[in-house]
Amino acid sequence: VQLQASGGGLVQTGGSLRLSCAASGRTSSNYGMGWFRQAPGEEREFVASISWSGVYTYYADSVKGRFTISRDNAKNTVFLQMNNLKPEDTAVYYCAAYRASRYQIDYWGQGTQVTVSS
Repeated sequence: VQLQASGGGLVQTGGSLRLSCAASGRTSSNYGMGWFRQAPGEEREFVASISWSGVYTYYADSVKGRFTISRDNAKNTVFLQMNNLKPEDTAVYYCAAYRASRYQIDYWGQGTQVTVSS
């Protein structure tokens, strides 16, 4: 499975961005999808995940109420709508695919930079 993330950019505090992650390859398998981020000098951290069906979603406490993860299985794409962005959201955002658990990632996409200016 190949994952291609896009949609990052520079935005002011309080602004919004929508990230997309398009999957290709063996997308017939039922993968959960997630977003992770890594700020400079920090470890990569979990942001949000969504089950194959889209029924189950999980969020890091730091983004609850501001970020929304969704997916369109017909287009093999997962989205991350980010609202009310804060400078601490600045990071490289990575999409990921997993079969068993968001703690056991099978595939990583390349990152997309999100920068929030104060």
